[in-house]
Amino acid sequence: MTISVVLFTSDLRLHDHPPLRAALDGSDAVVPLFVRDEAVAEAGFTVPNRMAFLADCLADLDAGLRERGGRLVVRSGDVVAEVAKTVAEADADEVHMAAGVSAFAHRREERLRAALEAEGCRLHVHETVITALAPGAVTPASSDHFAVFTPYHRQWSRQPLRDTVAAPRAVRVPEGVGSEEIPSRSEVSGVSPGLATGGEAEARQRVTAWLRGGIGAYEDRHDDLPGDATSRLSPHLHFGTLSPVELVHRAAAAGGPGAEAFVRQLAWRDFHHQVLAARPDASAADYRSQHDRWRSAAEARDDIEAWREGRTGYPVVDAAMRQLRHEGWMHNRGRLLTASFLAKTLYVDWRVGARHFLDLLVDGDVANNQLNWQWMAGTGTDSRPNRVLNPVTQAKKYDPDGTYVRRWVPELAGLAGRAVHEPWKLRGLDRAAYDYPDPIVDLSEGLARFKKARGRD
Repeated sequence: MTISVVLFTSDLRLHDHPPLRAALDGSDAVVPLFVRDEAVAEAGFTVPNRMAFLADCLADLDAGLRERGGRLVVRSGDVVAEVAKTVAEADADEVHMAAGVSAFAHRREERLRAALEAEGCRLHVHETVITALAPGAVTPASSDHFAVFTPYHRQWSRQPLRDTVAAPRAVRVPEGVGSEEIPSRSEVSGVSPGLATGGEAEARQRVTAWLRGGIGAYEDRHDDLPGDATSRLSPHLHFGTLSPVELVHRAAAAGGPGAEAFVRQLAWRDFHHQVLAARPDASAADYRSQHDRWRSAAEARDDIEAWREGRTGYPVVDAAMRQLRHEGWMHNRGRLLTASFLAKTLYVDWRVGARHFLDLLVDGDVANNQLNWQWMAGTGTDSRPNRVLNPVTQAKKYDPDGTYVRRWVPELAGLAGRAVHEPWKLRGLDRAAYDYPDPIVDLSEGLARFKKARGRD
């Protein structure tokens, strides 16, 4: 009997899963394996929100496999050692897994390939499982990757995507392969109270609802802060409970300007992955240095803490930061505003903000998080690296009635309409009635400091 191991990583689903399909087609039985990699914990990425969401995903994946006669095998430790043990226990001939893009993923693949080859076991790495288009599938004539999104998107849009593959009807798992207990969300402490539910079943329900009732208005409303008109699918894309290939196909089938705008966002996701694949050090180093001399941690300590707590005195910034803490998620417009405010108005190193986001975001993805932060800091792929978003102007545009602010900054609920965006304009007893801080920085002073630092004053 031929046996394969399928190593699940950021692809926790059964629908449109090429590694699982290939293993089932080429073997009599498979071992669906997930390893809780100790290296991830050592790097500080096992934060509560993602661990709770992961537990949901693993439980759902196990349930889906059991419906098909199989089960999920969960191990903890060094991923290479645990895969090798599983291969030996099952007497497996092959291991199938999805390709990653980070330096960590590349090192893991290299180590795994070397260890398995030494034991006479083949490793098959499958592209277009975690991204819709493989990094490096399209490149400009003069470089190994695209550094500007528009020409990348133009080429990306012309590429035919692979067909989706159906979820298996049956999964046979060999006897004698031990597993730990499937983790439970209830075991994780420190989880954001409003954290969404994980798992493929939840993801597919959300996609169906989104395609039926939300995507049509996406082009016009994706920046609408109070309307919450985004798909909220980013956590499911991060954990792979949804296939980006399937999502592009289904969105394209829905058609219309909203679907086109949504597919464009999926292309942005692929864009960041191909940048990181080509420049893995961009996860921690400036992609394009502006020779910044950021304020020191000691100098900016109070400002950083106020930003983290949502007490900057700028209501829309504080609303977004409080949404992040409560839900482990933040509206995309809020992400842009809070990042611009920290990196440019406060002139704090973008890595400080990126780390805080990774500590809380359920969709905390190294490629998207770090490169979006670099975009807003002006050290990434933005062709206008010195643009600064004014939080008051942005709030009046994207939260015109102040509904989003009043939702997350309840101490300002008594202020009607746009007045909620500028509480510092109140005077005397009217101002004293609100337990809310004055701005920690004057916007004009912050802008002047940034321009001077960048040599543009």
